[in-house]
Amino acid sequence: MEFLAGGRGEVRITRADVGKRVSVRRLTGGGEGSEAFTDAVGVLTSWDEGVLSITRRTGECVRVDESSLVAAKVVPAAPARRKVPAATARELQEVAARGWPAVKTERLGEWTLRASGGFTRRANSVLPLGDPGLPLEAALEHVGRWYGARGLPPVIAVATGRAETDAQLTARLAERGWADEAHTRVRIAALAPLADTGADTTRVALSREPDADWLALYNRTGEGGEGGRSQEVTEDALKVLTGGPSVWCATVRGADGRTAAIGRLVVDGRWAGFAAVEVAPDARRQGLATLVMAALAERALAEGASAAYLQVEADNTDALGFYDRLGFTDHHGYHYRRPRPDARR
Repeated sequence: MEFLAGGRGEVRITRADVGKRVSVRRLTGGGEGSEAFTDAVGVLTSWDEGVLSITRRTGECVRVDESSLVAAKVVPAAPARRKVPAATARELQEVAARGWPAVKTERLGEWTLRASGGFTRRANSVLPLGDPGLPLEAALEHVGRWYGARGLPPVIAVATGRAETDAQLTARLAERGWADEAHTRVRIAALAPLADTGADTTRVALSREPDADWLALYNRTGEGGEGGRSQEVTEDALKVLTGGPSVWCATVRGADGRTAAIGRLVVDGRWAGFAAVEVAPDARRQGLATLVMAALAERALAEGASAAYLQVEADNTDALGFYDRLGFTDHHGYHYRRPRPDARR
């Protein structure tokens, strides 16, 4: 960081730079009459009421009082990597959970119980990332009570397909009569090639929150990769959709002004998560889904991400074929388990 000696420089950013990668130095105070400074580099995600929010590549959000700024400038994005970094299933599970955050959570050992008023399975299921801290039977009883108190069925999301995933838990739940459903593939790709389509991404409008037209098209089929039924856009649904380290909603409008395509992006450190990519029926076969992906990839690259992930149900052949063409490959899978009426917990 090239600030002046002693920490003094110029503040060369304004609220108009929200969304850009910035470098800031702020005064934190020091002892014995000396000044102490700390630096931060990341994406300026907001500047409201005298407080700047800067999201680092790690996903950490740093809040900076504007009165403490002594130097700040816009800096170029880090060079984009063109290869997908290695990742464990657990890392991606944790990243995906932050990118689609539940409204209510409770820890049970290394399990996380999640509830969001029934909006999507992901936000209303247990994420088991290790030992629940109880014998399995006792843990399942606790899960049943917790979800029952919220008017929801007990559901557990179980990762499969890699050595470090939950094959043992899968088998033990199956033995207890917990049926499987909604098998899903977690797919990854290098981020930079997604932006290198040559498409005119200026057609794509990006915003931090979905508007009514975005929600109307999204609500046509539900969340991409998690089923095809329409769902009411509730307050809980909006909290999930807008939650995450750095969320962007993309909209493409047709010549008639109507919303033709949408998508959602969440940037979390090196990872860019894509979801809710939908195209209106009368606007398909025009490359709009690719256009949305390209615009969101550009945004993610600008925020320092280098790899992409998404989730697609295993029987969604059209979506799988589309993402194949964009260079996505399978990383691991997961599915949900819920008890049959006669299951023992």
